[in-house]
Amino acid sequence: MTQPLSIDPRTVPIERVDHDLPAVPWAHMQPDALRARFAQAPVWTPEVVREPQFSSRAPAKAAVLVPIVMRGPAASEPTILLTQRTAHLSTHSGQIAFPGGKVDAEDADVQATALREAQEEVGLDPRHVQVIGQLPLYITGSAFWVTPVIGLVSPDMALQPNPDEVDDVFEVPLAFLMNPAHHRHHSMMWQGAQRQWFSMPYQESRIAADGEQALVERYIWGATAAMLRNLYRFLIAHPAG
Repeated sequence: MTQPLSIDPRTVPIERVDHDLPAVPWAHMQPDALRARFAQAPVWTPEVVREPQFSSRAPAKAAVLVPIVMRGPAASEPTILLTQRTAHLSTHSGQIAFPGGKVDAEDADVQATALREAQEEVGLDPRHVQVIGQLPLYITGSAFWVTPVIGLVSPDMALQPNPDEVDDVFEVPLAFLMNPAHHRHHSMMWQGAQRQWFSMPYQESRIAADGEQALVERYIWGATAAMLRNLYRFLIAHPAG
């Protein structure tokens, strides 16, 4: 059994960056196009489906919400809402993540799980979310069987992050994440097993405490980056028929 990666992933060399792959066209990232894509999905194959296992416990079903915030005039500049988890959590502490968590017995389905967890973690009211579909199951090294649920989110939403789970909430332009020129490949041997992952670092501009503009690196990697890579593969695939 492999062990969880316990080094800083930022220190692992970059193997390659996918400058040769096309970006998802702007038109394909607009709300109506996203709805149509999930209503009539193309024939495609997810690129990443399972991580090397380092947990011997029974699999746990989970769901995350991939919240696409409809920013810009006529929702023309969509973003992805992400969280930075608090440092004291037992799994994936301090990492960038989608809102989400384990399926509860009371949840009607994985979509209900994703919406409930998003409301509990960041205060996102489900009435501001239109679920348009979901991506295939993604299995983490910690034995979570995760369904990514895709939702279009009204920019009128008001958030209230839960400080017990979330240190920060931020948004990254969907166009940035759907451009493979920002997808970096990493690989290394760890505990006798080959570990591979993507990273998609994003430099966010923020106003510092002194009022000056400052850049904050949002280091997106691991399961979150893998699910975003699968979303890229889904959106770039040729339409059905």
